Amino acid sequence: MNIVVCVKYVPDAQSDRGFNEDNTTDREGVDGLLSELDEYAVEQALQIVEAGEGEVTVLTIGPADAAEAVKKSLQMGADKGVHICDDAIAGSDALATSLVLAEAIKKIGTPDIVLTGMASTDGTMGVVPAMLAERLGLPQVTYASELTVDGGVAKMRRDGDTASETVEASLPALISVTDQINEPRYPSFKGIMAAKKKPVEEWSLADLGVDAAQVGLANAATAVESTTKRPPREQGTIVTDEGDGGTKLAEFLTTNKFV
Repeated sequence: MNIVVCVKYVPDAQSDRGFNEDNTTDREGVDGLLSELDEYAVEQALQIVEAGEGEVTVLTIGPADAAEAVKKSLQMGADKGVHICDDAIAGSDALATSLVLAEAIKKIGTPDIVLTGMASTDGTMGVVPAMLAERLGLPQVTYASELTVDGGVAKMRRDGDTASETVEASLPALISVTDQINEPRYPSFKGIMAAKKKPVEEWSLADLGVDAAQVGLANAATAVESTTKRPPREQGTIVTDEGDGGTKLAEFLTTNKFV
């Protein structure tokens, strides 16, 4: 069972983030890390392989620092990594991202399963898995909160607001998983040391045969027109209870249309 896991290097959600003058994200001085939602995909891939046999390859797109996302995945137990690094990719939208990922997976060799997280923690769009499946011509089963693989069939449970449904797909397939599917492992000391010897390839757009005119901020289908800093938090309204606290609270909620 060969599995490719698409992961993303994202700004730490706990860091203060802002925008540059051109309305692009300012990442200077902001720590980055493997997207937490992608850790569930890595863990699921490892569990599938450990239950039988196979190989897990992690794939990421990003600047030099994005190698840290591959490194963390290898420390968790993945077998090898591929890092697509090219300055022309900066600012790419979901369409371009799915294109680059698709061409990279074709170069790797279409695996039995392509696994992704449900969304990235910075963009939170959740559309790349579907776009990627379309480009690869694979069936897609998304938002899996439970997944089993038996032979050439993947069976998953998708939980909705009011009901759960069971979906099956023949392999090869693309599957996105939620943060309910497992508990990602922490890299052990042995895993950290072993990761140093695992192979990681770095490819450019030229290696994938992708034209730079198809990617990047200038070729994105959407653009951020303007940004405004979030105003500082103001002191809230204090309701002094002099026997009529409940009435005052109800009036406040009604006035502000909370009820």
